[in-house]
Amino acid sequence: MASRRRRFAERRVAKGYSQEKFAEALTVAASTVVRWESGRATPQPHQRPKIACLLGVTLSELGGFLFEEHPAETAALPDAPPLLHGDGDDVKRRDVLGLLAVTGALVTLPGSDEATQGHATAALLETGEELHRSLWQVFTLSDSKQTVFPAVRRQLDVLTKGLAEACIATDRARLCAMTADLYQLAGEVFFDANRYTDAAQCYTLAANAAHAGGDNDLWACAMTRHAYVELYARRALVAQTLLAVASQIARRGDSTLSTRHWVASVQAQAYAAMGHIDGCARALDEAEKVHFLDSHSHNGGWLRFDGSRLPEERGACYLQLGRPDLAEDALTAALAQPLSLRRRAAVLSDLAVLGAHRGDVDQVVQYAETVLGLAHRSDSGFIGKKLDGLRGRLASLMTDGRVSDLDHRIAALSRTA
Repeated sequence: MASRRRRFAERRVAKGYSQEKFAEALTVAASTVVRWESGRATPQPHQRPKIACLLGVTLSELGGFLFEEHPAETAALPDAPPLLHGDGDDVKRRDVLGLLAVTGALVTLPGSDEATQGHATAALLETGEELHRSLWQVFTLSDSKQTVFPAVRRQLDVLTKGLAEACIATDRARLCAMTADLYQLAGEVFFDANRYTDAAQCYTLAANAAHAGGDNDLWACAMTRHAYVELYARRALVAQTLLAVASQIARRGDSTLSTRHWVASVQAQAYAAMGHIDGCARALDEAEKVHFLDSHSHNGGWLRFDGSRLPEERGACYLQLGRPDLAEDALTAALAQPLSLRRRAAVLSDLAVLGAHRGDVDQVVQYAETVLGLAHRSDSGFIGKKLDGLRGRLASLMTDGRVSDLDHRIAALSRTA
């Protein structure tokens, strides 16, 4: 047991801490550090962010110091390295991305009315769409979005085999639409883990597959998700170009669906990032028209926009445009709604940013502490990114010890760039 803590002790020494000084920095007894390094005890989950910060490592790397000889033990811990964050999981990522080239080629092949329906195709057409709806539901309801990844990976392999079979053109169109659906979900899993390049590749294939399947709404949604990647890369102009095309495609889709209104809501975010308040307001007004549609305007899977997110999106837009007065009302209204863990973290992060804008340390600490608690309940890289945005606003408040401590704890969060 002691041997697997050797790297932990070596890292402490390399950072210039004696056992006593390290214990003092963590407000624990020196004997506690001795027990950690001998393997007779393990730091509690709430202690690990501060330990990681002092050692200058990520939580994932700290997990390697503590549990490197027993991967099964690590996996059982509540704050074990997330599925797509550890180096050992690069193989899983490459495995999924390796299917992209094969699937991309298969969706471009034409079907044939003389072809027969294979066994794999028949099974997919019977059960695939229902399975995909279930996977989206798991993704939506899970605090840890990556729990769905293994099932998505298996189904992607099944879909690729189905596309490889000779099948009639109408069946191939359905399989292409199912491929567009599932690759959007795969992209969402990667996006949540901050694997933006991987997500973009999935969205690109989803767009091509939707086009091949003749589904304009699926196509527009894949383009819109790709635009999100550009927004998070601070390339609002590129995002706006993608969204302009997505808007054109959506107008050719089903007018009873909310696709075009979702595109407008994301366009508002792009306009806000560009400082264009009039364009942002027009896009938000267009998005609000979703409330005139009936309850069947979205499917809860690849199209989930029902307008319930608009208050938080409006608040985030106004905050980015430098209108805290308008932002606060919208964010407060959003917080009064039932929110998922990730959405609540986003709203609270924006309220903390609002506090930083005003120089209100109490507001910053109150909301940021709650977000940090939510981050430790989830492996979402999205929450880490929101806190990074807050961290960039804290410079003028760093003389307050509570803020500097907050800054260190945000820096210690496990995330993937």
